[in-house]
Amino acid sequence: MIHARRPRARRAALLLAAASLLPLPAALAADAPLLHPLFQDHAVLQRGQPVRVWGQAEPGAEVKVELAGKRAKARAGTDGAWEARLPALKAGGPYTLAVSAGAAKQAVADVMVGDVWLCSGQSNMELQVWRSLDARAEIAGAGNDRIRLLTVPQVEGIAPQSSFGNEVQWQPVTSETVRDFSAACYFFARELQQAVDVPMGLVNASWGGSRIEAWISAGALRALGSYDAELDVLDRYAVDPVGAIGDWGTLWQKWWSSQPGIPADDQPWSPDAPSTGWRAAPAQLGAWEQWGVPELADFNGMVWYRTSVELSAAQAAQEAVLKLGPADEVDMTWVNGHAVGSTYGAGGGREYVLPPGVLRAGRNTVVVNVLDTWRDGGLAGPASAHALQLADGSEVPLDGGWKYRIAPAGMGTPPRAPWQSAAGLSTLYAGMIAPLGHFGLRGALWYQGESNTGEPERYADLLRGLRSDWRERFGADLPLLVVQLAGFGAPPLQPGESGWASLREAQRQVAAEDPRTGLVVAVDIGDRYDIHPANKQELGRRLARAARHVVYGEALAPSGPVPVSAGRNGDAIVVAFGDVEGRLVGYGADNPVGFEVCGDEAGSCRYASAQVWNQRVTLRAPGAHAATRVRYCWADNPVCTLYDYTGSGTGQPAGPFELRVSPMPYDDHAR
Repeated sequence: MIHARRPRARRAALLLAAASLLPLPAALAADAPLLHPLFQDHAVLQRGQPVRVWGQAEPGAEVKVELAGKRAKARAGTDGAWEARLPALKAGGPYTLAVSAGAAKQAVADVMVGDVWLCSGQSNMELQVWRSLDARAEIAGAGNDRIRLLTVPQVEGIAPQSSFGNEVQWQPVTSETVRDFSAACYFFARELQQAVDVPMGLVNASWGGSRIEAWISAGALRALGSYDAELDVLDRYAVDPVGAIGDWGTLWQKWWSSQPGIPADDQPWSPDAPSTGWRAAPAQLGAWEQWGVPELADFNGMVWYRTSVELSAAQAAQEAVLKLGPADEVDMTWVNGHAVGSTYGAGGGREYVLPPGVLRAGRNTVVVNVLDTWRDGGLAGPASAHALQLADGSEVPLDGGWKYRIAPAGMGTPPRAPWQSAAGLSTLYAGMIAPLGHFGLRGALWYQGESNTGEPERYADLLRGLRSDWRERFGADLPLLVVQLAGFGAPPLQPGESGWASLREAQRQVAAEDPRTGLVVAVDIGDRYDIHPANKQELGRRLARAARHVVYGEALAPSGPVPVSAGRNGDAIVVAFGDVEGRLVGYGADNPVGFEVCGDEAGSCRYASAQVWNQRVTLRAPGAHAATRVRYCWADNPVCTLYDYTGSGTGQPAGPFELRVSPMPYDDHAR
């Protein structure tokens, strides 16, 4: 899902930013819990490693912790924070975790010790069991006291938070509790438990439409070297939101002016911008796809909106808030040429506090740039839904008529305000990952990328950054299982470039370079009509298979056949594969489809005929003798039919890839 499900207005972000800067209380209420909310009834703690337990007590108090006959002590710091470490435990339970600090005591029951998994990403990880394949039967048949579920509340942060924005609860799997839990995460654990018979704890921290940058800490993003200006704005936003928004407006305007084909004097946000190219918008506003304008009928991109309102001198002198209805999906907003706000998310309105001196007597101009990347887009209507709210309680509606202008096609992706919830920088790390502290994990599952397909060239470094960042928090050897993007959209008629394919290749390369990272191929279980494929059961099986190899060291191929090399054999290209169980086959035809041979230039790829022999595929096509690259499964939703086959079942798919062709002749005897 590309849209955030619960967008936050700027006012909420300001409150959260302020809350993150408040000191912890010097003393706790008598009945305040000693334990962090992660430690509660039905929790699962990680086996085989020291158990870190933490919480809040009176400053300086000695804290005693006991679990399964093991004991530890800690002393609360001047801020009341404490952490104790219990010795590593084997899988088992249920146990009682007891904590005391002077007269204060707390005990949580039915605690299991097993393997704990963090499941994170965007909507295909968030997608609930009730939306999965055969959901009614799956829910009715659910019941497993040895799989426990915890969903992290969807809350963003400006600075890392020590606890969750809302209450959390560990729950054993029942028909009631599993219904709204992540389907991919649940089906993974259910499948894995058949091979690894220990209690499983599942922590779901996902947000539909989120970009990977939101899940990485600010420090890790700075280390990448490409986000310093945006992070500087975010730092200022924590202490001076209004000033930071002005800084952001300057950065955004520089981006616009730097785009190819944009004249230096083209400044649509300016109140003095000429009216040339602006057209009257329908009074009802709403989705621009419904306006009857041919060029907007299936438009994903940016549209500018502009209106004006007359104010008296007394009105202009007051403090004011600009109230806008929902914008699908990202707005960047100016009043009289001053940037006043930017919010991500289609489901809620916007409220932007106007800096003093922005309003003036007479004509005032409001300009809104709306970016849409998926399905319907636009500024919600009717025009009366938008207004200036003045300090005296009166509202001045923005119903004097809106005009619009379509941004040129082919423009790059505009920068996103760093404080935006699911599209910002470090916001979901701060609000959803940081509250997990250093909780013990067996591994992490990552299913994300659809929201980054517009910039696939950045994704490999970002995924490496996320992996390193999470390992720094949860342990240096944290395994990461990465789901490669599923297919979506119409199958291709001819070879072409694809942001989805390029991002899949980034995922493949990052996984291949690290033995503690596993790649799960999902391109063949997508849905051309639905970006949220329902077959999460097969995805869970593949994730469990990858975990058995990467995490538990089983001697089985973690996914399907993987490319090893590509070399020349006369005027043909030979691709050799590894991790083949049985033999290679092409389903639905004598030979597999989906291969391309390419030169170095974009647009040089052409389909190749393929012939399978043992663990290699020979490719032939006009000009193949000069090819420098081989691609397979290269499209948003490619048709590709190469699998391995052992004589039972359907086998595992070979995943998408791009490979350089070796300049040396292919040597059968070298393998």
